[in-house]
Amino acid sequence: MATDPNVPHTSAAGLMEHVAAPIDADVAAETLKHGARSAFVVAGIATGLLFIGWLAFYFLLFLPRGSVG
Repeated sequence: MATDPNVPHTSAAGLMEHVAAPIDADVAAETLKHGARSAFVVAGIATGLLFIGWLAFYFLLFLPRGSVG
């Protein structure tokens, strides 16, 4: 889908009501002090579920079939 170069682009950030209010540097530092803790929690849960799924395949599907050859 090509855009028409003759039509000017209007950004949502062009209006002040769509832009977040500026915050103080101290508030930003306090917020970022703990880092991405939630992202690590979500990644850990996803990794744990993946490992549990792998174990389920191994013990419930591969081992009952016996050895190859």
